[in-house]
Amino acid sequence: MSIEVRGVTKRFGNFTALDDVSVEVPSGSLVALLGPSGSGKTTLLRAIAGLETPDAGTIYFHDEDATDRPVRHRNVGFVFQHYALFRHMTIFDNIAFGLQVRKRPKEEIRERVHELLRLIQLEGVENRYPAQLSGGQRQRVALARALAARPKVLLLDEPFGALDAKVRKELRQWIRRLHDEIHVTSLFVTHDQEEALELADRVVLMHDGKVEQVGTPDEVYNRPATPFVMNFLGSVNIFHGRVRGDRLSLAAGLEADAPAHVSGEDRGVVAFVRPHDIDVDLSQKNGSSACARVKWIHPIGAVVKMELELLDDKKDIEVELTRERHETLRLSVGEIVYVTPKGLKVFVGTYSI
Repeated sequence: MSIEVRGVTKRFGNFTALDDVSVEVPSGSLVALLGPSGSGKTTLLRAIAGLETPDAGTIYFHDEDATDRPVRHRNVGFVFQHYALFRHMTIFDNIAFGLQVRKRPKEEIRERVHELLRLIQLEGVENRYPAQLSGGQRQRVALARALAARPKVLLLDEPFGALDAKVRKELRQWIRRLHDEIHVTSLFVTHDQEEALELADRVVLMHDGKVEQVGTPDEVYNRPATPFVMNFLGSVNIFHGRVRGDRLSLAAGLEADAPAHVSGEDRGVVAFVRPHDIDVDLSQKNGSSACARVKWIHPIGAVVKMELELLDDKKDIEVELTRERHETLRLSVGEIVYVTPKGLKVFVGTYSI
């Protein structure tokens, strides 16, 4: 079941939650709706589910207009952040609920529930109650309940938000494997960049009710379409400057070749560089290096995070080195180093966080 959203707008009073949003979800894909709080991602998910009615625009399920189709006729499974399981019902009855409402035969219900218990790897818990399961197990049961009626579309609203970090990571890996097995068209809402990039086939990145970029995890991370996308997907350092011809001049005396898409004119630009894309050395290697002082060092596993102060303009930047590189340099707080950014992403105009 493919989904196509065309020009959907949704307002709540004077607040525009969705502003002329268009998105395509290929059949059988796993798509992340990613963005900060208030970006419109949950409203879009609810509009697709039929829980919100757009003020304008259309929603198509497999080329059929479903904009005004009632929720019960959309054949959509919905998984909420906080499980929404019936506490007074056993796990069997929770999973069976949708089938019982549809008055399916008892033997069909029993077979389907046990099939799903095997699928979610929770055989033998059907007689327990939700309070007797862990958070990760309860979310699996919520997923099984959503899948019980064999929906064409599975929608998940912050499905890992109520779980601790370790369980969240384990569960999203499990859901990825499950999706590869059942291939139901799925959308999930998240504000966690790592979650979206690790789990999804495609990412829809939203901001202020609009779609900023749609692409594979590699595309949105390595080829961001806007400054917002670059800044939202992981830590970045921001440098303002100008491009003159084919040269880029940035703060703190940094210079580099201008990318083709901004070269040729004299105009203001903003450049982004991720902490792991900054080289650090004890001596100046070329004219594009800037002098900095080490303010803070924090080893975390295989990575050493540092905060440096550029001496020319007193700007603080974040740097990440491999542990091997840090051991080679043997840096200490207060030491003077030289930094060289690489892999700059450059946009015309101004930008601030």
